[in-house]
Amino acid sequence: MIPERPMFWGIDYSWLFYVIAFVAICIFAVGVGIHISVWRKSKSKSNTSISWQAVKQSLLEIVSGARLFKGDIAAGTAHFLMFWGFIILLIGTSLLAVHGHVYSFLTGTTYLAFGFFMEIGGLALLVGITWSLVRRYVQRVPRLERRLEDAVVALWLLVIACSGFLLEGVRLAAQRPGWDEWTALGPMIAGFFPQAAARSIYPGLWWGHGLLCLAFIAAIPYTKLFHLVGAPASYYLHHSPVTLSPDPEAAFEPGVQWDLAQRAFLDACTRCGRCVEACPSAGAGEPLAPRAFVQAARQSLWREERPAGDIRFLLDLDPVEDRSAWFCTTCGACLEVCPVYAAPFEAVGKKRAMLIEEGKGVPDLMNQTLERLFNYENPWVSSKRDRAAWAKGLDVPVIKAGGNNEGFCYFVGCTTSFDDRAQAIAVSFSALLKQAGAEFGILGDKEPCCGDIARVVGELGLFMEKMENCTELLDKFSVSDIVTSSPHCFHTFLNEYGDSSFRVRHYSSVLKELLAQGKLRPQNRVNATVTYHDPCYLGRHNRIFDDPRQVIRSIPGVKLVEMEHHGADSLCCGGGGGRMWQGQDIRGEARMSEIRIKEARGTGAGILVTACPLCLIMMEDALKTVGYEGEMKVMDLNELLLQSLSNG
Repeated sequence: MIPERPMFWGIDYSWLFYVIAFVAICIFAVGVGIHISVWRKSKSKSNTSISWQAVKQSLLEIVSGARLFKGDIAAGTAHFLMFWGFIILLIGTSLLAVHGHVYSFLTGTTYLAFGFFMEIGGLALLVGITWSLVRRYVQRVPRLERRLEDAVVALWLLVIACSGFLLEGVRLAAQRPGWDEWTALGPMIAGFFPQAAARSIYPGLWWGHGLLCLAFIAAIPYTKLFHLVGAPASYYLHHSPVTLSPDPEAAFEPGVQWDLAQRAFLDACTRCGRCVEACPSAGAGEPLAPRAFVQAARQSLWREERPAGDIRFLLDLDPVEDRSAWFCTTCGACLEVCPVYAAPFEAVGKKRAMLIEEGKGVPDLMNQTLERLFNYENPWVSSKRDRAAWAKGLDVPVIKAGGNNEGFCYFVGCTTSFDDRAQAIAVSFSALLKQAGAEFGILGDKEPCCGDIARVVGELGLFMEKMENCTELLDKFSVSDIVTSSPHCFHTFLNEYGDSSFRVRHYSSVLKELLAQGKLRPQNRVNATVTYHDPCYLGRHNRIFDDPRQVIRSIPGVKLVEMEHHGADSLCCGGGGGRMWQGQDIRGEARMSEIRIKEARGTGAGILVTACPLCLIMMEDALKTVGYEGEMKVMDLNELLLQSLSNG
């Protein structure tokens, strides 16, 4: 006999299976349609053209599971096995339907190979789901929740996998085909069943397994399994910025606005907890759980967009306290590790915007900071006059309106202008620029605030006002090239101002260029071991990791050692997200800056170098509070480089 597999062997009323399958697919389609209808209510303007590069990148990540393996090999392996096991079985089932109703081709060696790969797929699924259950309920990995939905979905899939192998074994026991040597598990199970008993129970098992599978498909949009659809959408939208364009007027409309990509990632989240594990606030024992904000934001969005509310069942979510929104540093560590490119810090930002709009739950110091920003163009002091005080006696060129301004504008920023310690950044950088013969100027006391602080704390109307004022002033002074002290100003100009008419760089990139051009020549040896702290808004948010390190390596005598957490995995200092202006009300079990300074000291380095005024302030304070003042010091990149110059 030629090896083959007859369709619906021993099954009566096979037509009923297709009726139920049609109903299941309709239920699935309705659920997906409801999700898409919520997505389509976004006020972002969409471009219907397809980005094939984004499609290619998304498929590559989906097939390889690269985001899942990142930082957690065990979790990545378990999911990889589940995903490919499911895909192989889905393809195999589809091929079987084609064989039975369209074109008969699963015969002979082709059928034997088909059976072999179907068993591989089933084993992959079984091992993957078992491994996942062990991690969640036996090893009890801390970041994994153990809610009812988690158990139901996992056990449902496990029963499907086990019943599939049981069904195959019973079928082989009933048919005794004589060509089962290409598979192992099925024939082994078949050995436990007499042929007569197998023939008797096979139809019931077949219907049971089939109904479980069809119900599983129908349930996908109504459980966390919707990430099977939401995750690919989130991947594509993340890699296809041309598909989205923000609607500027939406910022002034009441309520919290979510763009298309954000709505997709809310639905793609499976509460895996990687964001919680990576969050520096949670790591410091503060009451912030990024995962909870994503789920709360999703619930709020669905209540707002759909009168009937969320379609997902088995949800059992913890409430989120308004106060916890102010603990987020917006460092981006959550986005860095999220398998579906979710950005919980954006959900936190939406919550902050809502609290500010409603005028409740905003820390007193934050309200005072925003008042100063509104009235005095800075979040630090109730004065505009001292913005350029750091430059007195330094003969720093000042850009004139309507003048013949050449070179770039050095945008000092609020913190560097007003904080006593951070002013050393401006002093050192301007000294380096003079030694390099660079053409530059500052705006002096005319320099406005870029509005970053208003943006990150959710005062979007004030941010838009500051952005417009800043843009008008830069146009007035014919500024076309900007270099910033702060990574936060750099990020705001580069990513939040839209299609601006000026070029923007961070000073670390300018120093690298001046060194490469030979305009700065470090000659004095600085015999020291240093470690570099990546500022979040320079590194994770804008992927500038190597420029500061190249500057450090150019200095004679310096040995650069890396901390355990560096580059994209860097730990936040705790100064971002508006936390610098919130006082002591956001303390946890430890301070983020102290955790970081201890890690820096653990490298054996005598100098901690950073490239951000907020990081400089936070690290300097932590140095004192942990008692390391006599063991190491904190320096800005400019200060370190200046030491190495022949006349520095």
